[in-house]
Amino acid sequence: MKKRIFSGVAPSGTIHIGNYLGALKNWVKLQDEFESIFCVVDMHAITLPRDPEELKRKTLDVAKIYLASGIDPAKCSLFIQSHVSEHAELSWILNTIAKTGELSRMTQFKDKSELATGNKDLSESVPLGIFNYPILMAADILLYDTNLVPVGEDQLQHIELTRILAKRFNNKFGETFVIPEGHVQKEGMRIMGLDDPTKKMSKSAASEYNYIALTDDEETVRRKIKKAVTDSGSEIVYRDDKPALMNLINIYSLLSDISAKEIEKKYEGKGYAEFKSDLADIVVEFLKPFQKKIAELSDEKVLEILLEGAKKVRPIAKTKLDEVKKKIGFII
Repeated sequence: MKKRIFSGVAPSGTIHIGNYLGALKNWVKLQDEFESIFCVVDMHAITLPRDPEELKRKTLDVAKIYLASGIDPAKCSLFIQSHVSEHAELSWILNTIAKTGELSRMTQFKDKSELATGNKDLSESVPLGIFNYPILMAADILLYDTNLVPVGEDQLQHIELTRILAKRFNNKFGETFVIPEGHVQKEGMRIMGLDDPTKKMSKSAASEYNYIALTDDEETVRRKIKKAVTDSGSEIVYRDDKPALMNLINIYSLLSDISAKEIEKKYEGKGYAEFKSDLADIVVEFLKPFQKKIAELSDEKVLEILLEGAKKVRPIAKTKLDEVKKKIGFII
């Protein structure tokens, strides 16, 4: 039997080229190697306030981006998280074995708390969902006996918490959960912000110049890349002391399948302006067919695919949750 993978993206913020290169591009390859379950994690999206109509719209938009990226419903299961209630039920059960100290050490809790409150004070004003959402993430993963979880580097801490909770439950109630492992694609794991190469490109960035959205038009792409920060000097080199240039070369390399070494050689004796212009060409040429595929997908067709995906995974989720309930003493 093939090993199983699970991963998902929240329908919040702007889905950008970093999401594609760091996650979706990798998922497309993995769906041929693994039994694949991909999810639009709408329950995660509401850890911060969301307009209900916008959440509905973005949920379908994220699914369209999955499909335009090459996620194939014939090869995987694709569904909306809230359509399978077992995610919420298992999350509550895992809450009872998790420790507040473990959650308070999560790096993303601190980052998201600042985003929610506008300051670094982790006070009573922080929504509980921000504190608690790694438990829901653990439930997402453990519910399907997941072997590998394709994630960005920033999510590895959450995978480790998932492993801790699975082992804790198994030790207390008997072998129940598969212990998952994180699966990180090295080159794409951290596409950084165009305006700040020390921070990851972010769906919730305050400035639109942080990211290239997968829905950006040609003029917007060229403007953003032209404005992207660069390092001192003028050589096109892939070195740790030039983080901004390394990031742009990573984007160039991942979209063109040309290695960083080849890019260095191609731009010997050339400057940033020519490199950026060519990078903009590559991004635009990638986005044109991508956006065409999105435009061809109707809401009705996408929802049909998502409902069918939920129907496929629900028996797996129910079987696992029933096993968990019996182990802890619930009457089935």
